[in-house]
Amino acid sequence: MLSPAWAMNITRRYAPFADAASVDLPLGRLLRLSLFQLSIGITIALLVGTLNRVMIVELAVPAWWVALSVALPLVFAPLRALIGYRSDTHPSALGLKRMPYMWIGTLLMFGGLAIMPFALLLLTVTDASVWAGRIGAALAFLLVGAGMQITQTAGMALASDLSPEDKRPRVVALLYSTLLVGMIVGSALLGFVLIDFSPTRLVQVVQGAAVMVAVLNIASLWKQEPRQARRGAREPQGFSRSWARLMAIPKIKRFLWTVGLGTVAFNMQDIILEPYGGQVLGLNVSLTSSLTAMSAGGALLAFVLSARFMSRGLDTIRLAAIGALLGLPAFACVIFSAPLNSALLFQFGAALIGFAGGLFSVSMLLTAMDLPERELTGLVLGAWGAVQATAAGLSMALGGVLRDVVSSLAVNGWLGESLNAPATGYSFVFHLEIYLLFAVLIALGPLVRRRSSDTPRKPHPIGLAELPG
Repeated sequence: MLSPAWAMNITRRYAPFADAASVDLPLGRLLRLSLFQLSIGITIALLVGTLNRVMIVELAVPAWWVALSVALPLVFAPLRALIGYRSDTHPSALGLKRMPYMWIGTLLMFGGLAIMPFALLLLTVTDASVWAGRIGAALAFLLVGAGMQITQTAGMALASDLSPEDKRPRVVALLYSTLLVGMIVGSALLGFVLIDFSPTRLVQVVQGAAVMVAVLNIASLWKQEPRQARRGAREPQGFSRSWARLMAIPKIKRFLWTVGLGTVAFNMQDIILEPYGGQVLGLNVSLTSSLTAMSAGGALLAFVLSARFMSRGLDTIRLAAIGALLGLPAFACVIFSAPLNSALLFQFGAALIGFAGGLFSVSMLLTAMDLPERELTGLVLGAWGAVQATAAGLSMALGGVLRDVVSSLAVNGWLGESLNAPATGYSFVFHLEIYLLFAVLIALGPLVRRRSSDTPRKPHPIGLAELPG
């Protein structure tokens, strides 16, 4: 008969993230806490992976409007550092500082998803009320985005509060992996339920997602935060002083600019990738919805492999450069899938984009964790998440606008007869991302030289304190 100690050793060795558990935060409670990341991953798959293709192809909404709407959830991204600081210093009469923010975020996410189906119904009409539908959809996206940013920031801070310092990197790694799993599972479920697409079915799916988000988030935050003593007023100008110290770190501005540039290079195609598969390659909604799962799966694989590379002492900036280099053939596969009419090449390119982008994102995160001023680690990671999320939103909006402008020029004959094709606008965006990746490699150069002159870096366990939406 197997002894309990032997079974526990086997579990710790082979079960994913079993070593993240502790006496104060057992594995069951930790997994329940991670449910808020699962709900956010499902919501991201719905917004970015399915609704953008449906609105552009099935509902014939202009891509520029869809791009701006999907980018609205990231309007609150620059406030992530401020949200984290305010939850740190929340003057709660009940002794709770994280749960009020998680609850407010949950209400905003539920409210946005609840009104979204009615706005989508108005998008199917052709009279003047179509603008009411577009404004309603934009408002719904804005509410969902605000809820995602608030819930995620407060939830990650709560996880850091509950976990011991030596377990914290593994805890936040588990939460990040749960986000990717939520995107994969959500994308697969959406692809399955939308095989037979209809406007009524779409409304049912969005309404079901609203209920699922509320249930998962309530289960996640239920009795998680212990009550503390009542907190007093916040320190005057505490955030501004901490931010000034952050900006005084050498080359921090170059680092943040590189994070933003790389995020733009990898995310400009997010809003148009699925419409490209539907309009150019003729893939149905189910197949294009699975692209989000492929991209998130590639990012999850990159996250796992980067941990192995870091344990062997590979420099984080060099690993980010590898991710940028892998992005070049990834976008080339997507571009050549149109003339070759190859859905398989297109799907491979989408997965490789996710893998390359995951390598770059995780590597820049680890670089942020290794910056000096250790007492500002939370603010550094908050700034990293804010820059990445803001750049992702702007790049998605820019990608949709550029696709519409170039496609209009091509259809009207301004670019010549050979470029008068549906793929022209999409191809322009993909080529632009390749050029931006070369700029990212140039920007990474001084950071590599600076780090190579330092003393050898002790491998840092992968963790995450602030996440982009």
